[in-house]
Amino acid sequence: MPRYLSMIRIDEANAPAEGPSPELMQRMGELLEEMTKAGVMLDTAGLTPSSQGTRVRWEKGELTVTDGPFTESKEVVGGYAIIQAKDRAEAIEWTKRFLKVHEEHWTVTSEVREIAEG
Repeated sequence: MPRYLSMIRIDEANAPAEGPSPELMQRMGELLEEMTKAGVMLDTAGLTPSSQGTRVRWEKGELTVTDGPFTESKEVVGGYAIIQAKDRAEAIEWTKRFLKVHEEHWTVTSEVREIAEG
């Protein structure tokens, strides 16, 4: 079965300063448990804020290293999930369910892409 990477993007400027609510974390935990039991969830994690990140860029034969935060970014990758699903449609359905556990004041986008197998 193909694997998919779901990159969870958030707008750090508009995310709640206190982070996810306990209710959101409970709903998320329940869904992730369901996905794990169904054999769909292979790995998932949240990421630290972009202010704690570093970008390494290769351009025109030169490397540059820039510490966060990255002011030119409106959305940043806030987490990821690696999903094993029968097809892209199933991966998207699981991703929709994940996004729906968030309260209405969150703005969350997910980019779902199939992982290229060797």
